[in-house]
Amino acid sequence: MISKGRILIIDDDAAHLDSTRGILEAEGYEVATHQRAFGATNIVRDLEPDLVLLDVNMPGLSGENLFDIFRANERTRDVPVIFYSSNDEDALRASVARLGAHGYISKGDPSNLRTRLARYMRQLRPGA
Repeated sequence: MISKGRILIIDDDAAHLDSTRGILEAEGYEVATHQRAFGATNIVRDLEPDLVLLDVNMPGLSGENLFDIFRANERTRDVPVIFYSSNDEDALRASVARLGAHGYISKGDPSNLRTRLARYMRQLRPGA
């Protein structure tokens, strides 16, 4: 099977990370995971994912702060980032607008995850 794309999930919740990975792999994506904000820039740089699914609420360094670090690094600044959180959708929408992330997906609904991620990937990889 040809991969639908390479996705890196960064989330501090191991159970959620595993379940999200399973959902996306079943959909045909190549998935890598990282459980901490620290070290994530190196992972993004080395892996060169098509998209990063980034948890907003992580201990030590928030997803928003990590996003700023990605944008400050010339090797990671152009990687599309989707905020992925159980935060209120209005708060997620505001974060996306303020920081310039590619979009957001709310946690908790696998069907919504599949649908929205497929749409984002079509935008990023037209014709793929």
